[in-house]
Amino acid sequence: MNKTSLRFLFGLAGLTLFISSQVYAQRKPIVIQDQGSFTVGGTVVTSPGTFDPINHGAFNPTNQSTEGQTLHGDHAYVFYQIPENTKKLPLVFWHGYGQFSKTWETTPDGREGFQNIFLRKDYSVYLIDQPRRGRAGRSTVPMTISANTDDQLWFGIFRLGVGTEFYPGVQFPKDAVSFDQYFRQITPDTGPIDFNINTAAVSALFEKIGNGILVTHSHSGGQGWMTALKTDKIKGIVAYEPGSNFIFPEGSVPEPISYVGGTLRALGVSMEEFKKLTKIPIIIYYGDYIPTEPVENPAQEQWRAALQMAKLWTKTVNENGGDVTIVHLPEIGIKGNTHFPFSDLNNLEIAELMSNWLIKKGLGN
Repeated sequence: MNKTSLRFLFGLAGLTLFISSQVYAQRKPIVIQDQGSFTVGGTVVTSPGTFDPINHGAFNPTNQSTEGQTLHGDHAYVFYQIPENTKKLPLVFWHGYGQFSKTWETTPDGREGFQNIFLRKDYSVYLIDQPRRGRAGRSTVPMTISANTDDQLWFGIFRLGVGTEFYPGVQFPKDAVSFDQYFRQITPDTGPIDFNINTAAVSALFEKIGNGILVTHSHSGGQGWMTALKTDKIKGIVAYEPGSNFIFPEGSVPEPISYVGGTLRALGVSMEEFKKLTKIPIIIYYGDYIPTEPVENPAQEQWRAALQMAKLWTKTVNENGGDVTIVHLPEIGIKGNTHFPFSDLNNLEIAELMSNWLIKKGLGN
């Protein structure tokens, strides 16, 4: 593509974003009665010895003594907004792998994300940055952060297309500016992922704010089930494309599902623990371009395995008295969705599905 074409493409994209912002500017204002941020969970590490404020009190990045000093880290960061006339139960949004709270904010092409969409529906919203990610980056365990060139890998895993070619009919804006924004919301871990630390922080959030609805995406899906075992304040779960860590009763854990590129294994817990998942309504959504039979593309294969495991999990929970609904969007006539249906071009339609389900289950009052 020559420079003239690129300038035209970026100019057209900029015009699209400008028009989009003008349309949203004409909408009814969102009236917020309270907003703020806080941290929850976390640990404190203390080094042995005694801190000497005279000899150790100057900052020296090459030779800093840690004697007697503490480190506060491994907490989650939470930003919240409470609208006027808020509904009873807030929505707690938890991002997926390599993402942070930006997932739920403005879409890559400048439209409103689920944060604003559900504020307009009078839900209070809480956006999480999980420990060691985003604005909760203070880790108590060191880790080397890579700088690998891997955009095309995620293009496939996020199911926009194959290589650099979009899937036909994909619900994603194809202009260069949106594409650039999409990749720039990926953020690294600043420490090893620790499910115990993450779920402890999110359960602490629910203990702080009280009853609410957990909304997860991808990697946080399995952690969502784990968190529901730690607190009874989660009254419903909406899971977008959970990819791993499905929880089954011990003795009923299904065989691992092999796929091109890996193996998906489920987890086992006691029946007493498992039963906690049968006490709340749960809905799971998957988007498009997920094969029903094995294929050569590993980026698609892992989602074939995930959807297959999700169906087994749904059946097991429901057979034990639970209330899980699984929705494969193409099967209900909604096509073209990626791994991020809540920020795709049809995210208003996706939000309406979720909204209707919340109301149906008595969670949207």
